[in-house]
Amino acid sequence: MLEPEIAAFIARATAIYPAHTAASTPREQREMYDRYAAMLTPPLPDEITTQDAGLTTDAGRAIALRLYRHRDKTHGDVRGTVLYFHGGGFVLGSLNSHQMVTARIAADTGLDVVAVDYRLAPEHRAPAAHDDCMAVTLAALAGRLPFDLHTDAALQLAGDSAGGTLAASIAMRLRDDGMRRVRGLALVYPMLGTEPELPARDTEAHAPMLTLVDVHTFRDSYWGNGESASYPAWTIPLAATRFDGLPPTLAFGVEHDPLRDDARVFVERIIAAGGDARLSIGVGLVHGCWRALESSPGVQAMHKEVCDFLSAQARR
Repeated sequence: MLEPEIAAFIARATAIYPAHTAASTPREQREMYDRYAAMLTPPLPDEITTQDAGLTTDAGRAIALRLYRHRDKTHGDVRGTVLYFHGGGFVLGSLNSHQMVTARIAADTGLDVVAVDYRLAPEHRAPAAHDDCMAVTLAALAGRLPFDLHTDAALQLAGDSAGGTLAASIAMRLRDDGMRRVRGLALVYPMLGTEPELPARDTEAHAPMLTLVDVHTFRDSYWGNGESASYPAWTIPLAATRFDGLPPTLAFGVEHDPLRDDARVFVERIIAAGGDARLSIGVGLVHGCWRALESSPGVQAMHKEVCDFLSAQARR
């Protein structure tokens, strides 16, 4: 059953942003999505400042970044940086689309939050988004981001939906490359495989805000389908053969979401490998519900859990 506030959020959201349609071009989808996000984004919190900059990779690609910083750097008595990878099925999203999330994480933790504007599909297929986010992460670990960050402080990775794929993949790749300097990993309704895990794949196939058809459409836009499918192994967290050696992980699934059990299976595999991971399921919540932060008690509890986790890992 939907939380009443979430039911109201769905009604408002669907009135602004119609269901995905194959007849819309990626550009048209992005324009609709950005308008939808803008209408649901509150003003920037007074205590938060922003700074835009760019990182040029070794391959010559320019990646836009935005820093969200609390004006009081002693807020919460924590120091550190969170790299945030936005959702949008690898097709949608921008620095602006997820500002309500990144700004509120910075406001409520005191941590610096750096949002990453990675390349989008289908113009840029796998592993383009992963490569961009990996380049930013490596630059952060080397102290080469174009911001005045505390290079000796904790670095954490976070993301929602497709951004959860990116965050988890990069944490696993860093582990494989012998770099275990990421302090924490926070995933919110993440997509962690190329096919959602059971039983939610079937029981929530027609969930509001994200259907199984939507998942497959986004998947095929990024990784391809049929003979065109290209699944670089490191870009699919649940396809990994190892789940040990990862940073402490919080995976938050939501009840009415075909991706719900991706979070559960990921946590189960980390725990089975002797790692530190915990799972939370938002009862009555739906995919994309973080935008209902101002009205939904369930989303407020989810947001607090994510912020508490990131703050705790920064203090370790």
